[in-house]
Amino acid sequence: MVFSYLIAAMGLQVIWSFGLAILDTFALARKKTLVSPVLISLFVVGDWVTATLSLAGASSSAGITVLYFGDLGKCSFEAECWRYQLSVALAFLSWITIAISSLTTLWLLASG
Repeated sequence: MVFSYLIAAMGLQVIWSFGLAILDTFALARKKTLVSPVLISLFVVGDWVTATLSLAGASSSAGITVLYFGDLGKCSFEAECWRYQLSVALAFLSWITIAISSLTTLWLLASG
């Protein structure tokens, strides 16, 4: 389908974020800090990769949505059009939060 890349990119983002949440929980339970330059570099690279994939998925899905429903006018059901447009809008909103997280980890790496 059209949105399979977006689904794959967001699935990878969920896996990455869940892994980081588990790592943070483990560090909190053991009362350890995660302030290692190598570990923060790994976080920066992972965040930037997932941010780039999320932006690419959102952008390509937006382009296909505009092509199908705006330019070609192939919207048979009004609810279907709104679902696709809403998924693209939410993908861009999630990319904004991913980008903020990526910039924050880059700032942590630069300040450390």
